[in-house]
Amino acid sequence: MDILDGVGVVRNRMIAFIERTGTVSRSALIRPMLYSEGVLTGRITEEQFVAVTATNPAKLFGLYPRKGTIAVGSDADLVLWDPDETRAIRDEDMLSATGYSVYAGWEVTGWPRMTIRRGEIVYEDGRIKAQPGSGELLRRERWQAP
Repeated sequence: MDILDGVGVVRNRMIAFIERTGTVSRSALIRPMLYSEGVLTGRITEEQFVAVTATNPAKLFGLYPRKGTIAVGSDADLVLWDPDETRAIRDEDMLSATGYSVYAGWEVTGWPRMTIRRGEIVYEDGRIKAQPGSGELLRRERWQAP
């Protein structure tokens, strides 16, 4: 039985998945798959989804509270999420250089519609709109336990 403590659950399930398949998921699909198989099945709450995908990684990588929270002085990348959009994962929709997904054919519900970074729309309806190199490298602090 998994304890819903955020990162530990994802880590334990990811290790089990790698052992079964010999591969890891594409990062663009982690949130839709976790939302569909976690939130919509009642395994985790929406609050736990946010913690696992934003707050806890920011803490683990020493970026919290500059990242991982919506607060005055924080640099949040806001993802506008459509919780009702259902789509099949398709190779031709992958934005990586590989152009394929081991999850092709899986159906998920919940999909990002838009990402806003520092007031700029950088992703919208399946298209990256940001200019290459327009991101900002943030200095890390000591990590914090989630």
